[in-house]
Amino acid sequence: MLHYPTKYLSSKQAYKFLSGSIIPRPIAWVTTLNQEHETINAAPFSFFNAAASEIPLVTLSILRRNGEIKDTARNIIETNELVIHLVNDQVVESMNQTAASLKSDQSEIILNKIETTVSKSVTVPGIKAAPIRMEGRLHQYVPVKNHEDQIITDLFIVEITDFYFDEAIFDQKNEYILPETFNPIARLAGNTYAHIRDLFDLKRPD
Repeated sequence: MLHYPTKYLSSKQAYKFLSGSIIPRPIAWVTTLNQEHETINAAPFSFFNAAASEIPLVTLSILRRNGEIKDTARNIIETNELVIHLVNDQVVESMNQTAASLKSDQSEIILNKIETTVSKSVTVPGIKAAPIRMEGRLHQYVPVKNHEDQIITDLFIVEITDFYFDEAIFDQKNEYILPETFNPIARLAGNTYAHIRDLFDLKRPD
């Protein structure tokens, strides 16, 4: 086994090792509202997962770049609202375009002509074409700091208020998401993405 003590790693190496090892990762395609400019921001993040089900909670980590907070993180802190979308082949190109760095007063939604839909529980709209979307409110914000007490990541625990599923990917009788029909896009490392293939069942022990 190759051994790398983390105290000798650069932040770039640490990111490469994390993003290359923890795969596949789901993509949270997030819309938020910039109140100052009244623009809708859209951006994808893959440091994202479920956190609890008694209250439906998810976690979203937004890494800072050179110490600078990203627009999505700032918008969530200011409004406490967001909409999270899951990504499949139908929206992957649009999702990728919203990863571009824009000024805070520019909207990825307008620039890329992405159709939105009105939300029920939050002010920020959702992306109409996404196969799954979740309206959410901020449950807890954790500014993650380095050893020098500088914020390096904005960690959000988000309470989901509303779920929306494309009828084609959802078994209404059993209330199951159909993974093979959903066919989500997963994030790997660098510019690489993947599909879920070769599903199998494994019975858990009692």
